This record gives sequence, structure tokens and C-alpha cells, in this order.
Amino acid sequence: MKFVQTLILIGVAGFAVLPAPAGEPSLVAPDAKVEKLAGGFKFTEGPAVDAKGNIYFTDIPANRIHIWSVEGKLSTFREKSGGANGLFFDKDGNLIACEGGSRRVTSITPAGDVAVLADKYNGKRLNSPNDLWIDPAGGVYFSDPRYGSKEGLEQDGFHVYFISADRKQITRVTNDLKMPNGVLGTSDGKILYIADPGASKTYAYPIEGPGKLGAKKLFASQGSDGMTLDEKGNLYLTGKGVIVYSPAGKMIETIAVPEGPANVCFGGKDRRTLFITARTSLYAVAMRVKGQ
Repeated sequence: MKFVQTLILIGVAGFAVLPAPAGEPSLVAPDAKVEKLAGGFKFTEGPAVDAKGNIYFTDIPANRIHIWSVEGKLSTFREKSGGANGLFFDKDGNLIACEGGSRRVTSITPAGDVAVLADKYNGKRLNSPNDLWIDPAGGVYFSDPRYGSKEGLEQDGFHVYFISADRKQITRVTNDLKMPNGVLGTSDGKILYIADPGASKTYAYPIEGPGKLGAKKLFASQGSDGMTLDEKGNLYLTGKGVIVYSPAGKMIETIAVPEGPANVCFGGKDRRTLFITARTSLYAVAMRVKGQ
């Protein structure tokens, strides 16, 4: 499909990475810098990696989903995306999307066929699905806040929900968060992280069963738009740069980005590149660690 707007591919001088604390090696690859891959977008979000290492990401106001290939080429996967925000691939290669504008969660086949997984809870329309994570069994956790106008809201607040693996049931799994946004679980399916920018907090929940969370524990005193995990269990949050926390919740490194980052994802053929969606651009930096 042709672009409606011009996208500018840019190779610029790298942006500095702030050093890790004394005595701790940086997670960034030696001599690597944050590089701008593409610009000219309106607001980039939702990076997700497919089985080959390609990165899919959204441009929310432009209503598009783009692809940055492992060969370094940019293309458009879907026009009229429903205001898609967060993305995640299921084990069958379908792209699951939080369509904030259309107020639903959808599944998109590689051919572009769309099926609705959730658009209501208890008979009332969702707010604006934002971010999601798929557990090892195929269940989907997603956040449902609303930024901007609150007109037309039918739910009684901003919550996180779970779509069962068989897609037959939707369960509300939190009811005490202010503005839940980033959602991500560990690859073993034991811990779910939920960022609550409204409270400037990120919490960790034990997953006790499909759609069943234990008591939350404060993980970090900052919220985040999106997040990712590396193979060591370090959690990457977004704020003034990309801030990395150890599994114990200790801040261990900050990666500076020219524009305010919204979301992050590991990708590339070896999963050792950290991709960063930041306002009008897509950035990347080579890492010493792989994504989880």
C-alpha cells in the first residue's frame, strides 16, 4: 500500500548511552549508540517482534501499523488500524492488537484478515484497549485506560482484563489502578508486570492461574507507557529515556533517547537489538543481551 504521508529514512549520528553504575557492565553492546532508523511519523507505539525478528509498530494518529524488517526496510502492514496501539504476536503468527480508537482487541492474520477478540465487558463497551501480553497458554492480558476525552465511557473505571485462551471468556483482573498502561509477563508465565502511570508506579503480580492474579507488589516507583524484558529478567521501562531495572527492582541503567520513548521491544535476527518507539521516530540500539 502507498503511504499517505512521506516517511523519512534517516541515518544520523548515534545518541549517547548513559553509563551503568560503577562496577556494573552496561547492557548495551560495546561502542553501540542509539540510532534513528525512520522518522516522519505522528506518534509511534506498540513495537512487537515476529518469529523472524521483524518489528511491527503503530503510528496511532496516522491509523497505521508499520513493519521494520530485519533487512532494514520500512513498509506498511495495515491502513485504517482502528487507532491500534499495543501489539503482540501469538504462537500461530497472528498479530493481536489493542485498537484504542475502535475500543476493541483484534487478531490479524498474516494475510490481514481481522477478527474481534473483545470489545465489551459485562455487556458494556471497553474504554480504549492500550497494551497487552499473551501468556504461554494463549490467554491475553490487556489494559483498558482512556486518555483524553472521557465522553462515552461505559466501564466504571480503568482496569486490566484477561481473554481466555479459547477466546470464550473475558475476566477483569484488576480494579484498583488509576491508569493502567504497559502490561507484560515473564516467559515462564509466573509474573505479570503492570505499569500505572496515573500513580507513577509499576507493580508485579504473581500469576496464580489463567486470569487469576495474586496480591500486587510495588516493583518500581515510576510508571511506563510500554515495557520489555531481557533474557536476564531485567525490565525496561520508558520515561526520561529507557530505564532498566533488575528482577529485584533495582534501577541499573538508563539509555538516553533523542525523543521521549513510549515503548520498547527486542528484535532483529538474533533478538539483540532494542527497538524504541519515540514520538515521531523509530530508534534502535545493539545490546549485549537478548530479549526474553
